[in-house]
Amino acid sequence: MTDIFGVRGQAWLRALLLPADERSAIESALRLLEALQAELHEADAELARLGRHDPAVAHLLTIPGVDAAVAMGVLATIGDISRFPTPQRLVSYLGLNPRVRQSGSQPAHTGPISKQGRAHARGLLTEAAWAAAKYPGPLRAFYQRVRARRGPQIAAVATARKLTVLVWYLLTRDEDFAWAGASLTATKLRRMELAAGAPAHRGGRRSWAASSSTIRAQERAVAASAELEYRRFVSAWRVRPVRSRDADAATGERLPAVMAPAARQG
Repeated sequence: MTDIFGVRGQAWLRALLLPADERSAIESALRLLEALQAELHEADAELARLGRHDPAVAHLLTIPGVDAAVAMGVLATIGDISRFPTPQRLVSYLGLNPRVRQSGSQPAHTGPISKQGRAHARGLLTEAAWAAAKYPGPLRAFYQRVRARRGPQIAAVATARKLTVLVWYLLTRDEDFAWAGASLTATKLRRMELAAGAPAHRGGRRSWAASSSTIRAQERAVAASAELEYRRFVSAWRVRPVRSRDADAATGERLPAVMAPAARQG
């Protein structure tokens, strides 16, 4: 079994040879578990019925790593996106902005994220960042670039911040993710429909776009090309012509003008 509270796990618990008092305790716990699972199933079904017709949820589902739970949880936290005039305001609201410390005229120093605001939505976006890092595309390239310099944990948080900015743009512009895979998005929408109580159609023919391995391979190839273009774009930050006023304090070498925002992003 993979889950002791799943179907096989519960069957294993019921088949154990135990004393009467321990058997009674396990049976009581399983009855409570069954009741709680029924309540959770009803809550998930209601959320799916509400989210399947929400265009904002559909926009967020086009992002790799974002499922229905993440999309609806983030939307419930944000509310009206017009409350945030810039993506930086939304990042700060979710506590994903770095802390800045400065004393007097000394240079400012950035530290870990502030962790202010809604921790639940911040955790959802972080989990989505781990999933997005496994799917080909610009988000995975960004995660790997930060991981090479700062490690996986900081890279996941940085990707969560990137997802927050992306959420702001998709909701503000009322559009889908540019590198969304149609089959992956269709699979997410189908799962939401099933959770809402739609018929399963077992044994029937599924959507051709969602079931064809050829279509999925083509979509992954397009996403991989976008990832490659992102890597080329980042590599160009270090080969552009330099400006005389920008110099590395440690080596005395002049740096490209675009290196400053790259350093701040790190």
